Amino acid sequence: MREPVDRTPLWMMRQAGRYLPEYRETRAEAGSFMGLCTNPELACEVTLQPLRRYAMDAAILFSDILTIPDAMGLGLYFSEGEGPRFERPLENAADIEALVPESAVTELGYVMDAVALIRQELKGSVPLIGFSGSPWTLATYMIEGGSSKDFAKTKALAFNEPALMHQLLEKLADAVALYLSAQVESGAQALQIFDTWGGALSHSAYREFSLRYMTRIIEQLPREAEGRKIPVIVFTKGGGQWLEAIADCGADAVGLDWTTDIGEARARVGGRVALQGNMDPSMLFASPERIREEVATILESFGSGSGHVFNLGHGITPGVNPEHVSAMVDAVTSMSGEYHQSD
Repeated sequence: MREPVDRTPLWMMRQAGRYLPEYRETRAEAGSFMGLCTNPELACEVTLQPLRRYAMDAAILFSDILTIPDAMGLGLYFSEGEGPRFERPLENAADIEALVPESAVTELGYVMDAVALIRQELKGSVPLIGFSGSPWTLATYMIEGGSSKDFAKTKALAFNEPALMHQLLEKLADAVALYLSAQVESGAQALQIFDTWGGALSHSAYREFSLRYMTRIIEQLPREAEGRKIPVIVFTKGGGQWLEAIADCGADAVGLDWTTDIGEARARVGGRVALQGNMDPSMLFASPERIREEVATILESFGSGSGHVFNLGHGITPGVNPEHVSAMVDAVTSMSGEYHQSD
């Protein structure tokens, strides 16, 4: 991270996904989303698909953040139109006590097999990013039983029984650390922690229930493998107000959503971390000309020098025209070089 480059590197969150017709074909072959996740060969195939279309500078493992709760016995399934659900959500202290962090490795061999296969197929062309959900984000799904608009059950536990919530988050942090470490052992060359729902917390609660546990994870991760540094990226959706604190958590890069100006973010963190982001994913529904304008605005806002990884401010939306992704990629690759002439 922050090493001199000829142009701004880029990849996309959810770059292997439903917007690509070839992904939809492979998913149909797998029979279900979890069938795709648990088949290393098919997971490898969809990971590589966007790299065949676009000049991306990284591959990101195709998997799901909820593999860890599933490995812990909660029974993950996907219902049409409702997203992920759990058959056995956490309901009491005994449920939390029964969780075994080590299951994040012992039950998820299919993920490690996929990592190893993808790394082999990449043949060193681009680095492979592994990932996990953050403890807070995983906890919301495990307690609510699925996605939620207000996280009422999760916040009630955090505020009424903080000791019990901390017990859950400690277990999840240790599980994530084991899971990400195993990904590195299998060949992952960078790691991202997705804190999708950290932004739903209040100012002090974010530090107590989210950032604290991402820091705990980073402290346990291998920071070097195969003679190279393993960069760690932390991404909190809606986390712009805590940017300085996130930059101090031990990560090498901080992902930004589209609500934070990247130039202002750079001024706030200085050279402490690289910044990743942060085009609004919905901009990809605009015309190629408008997409190019937005790319130019973001590049100009960050300014000259290294330390910027171009990305969306969250995952790509399923209905996007793949040609519009081409417009974004072409704009970054053709326009960003001028910002690196002094590198």
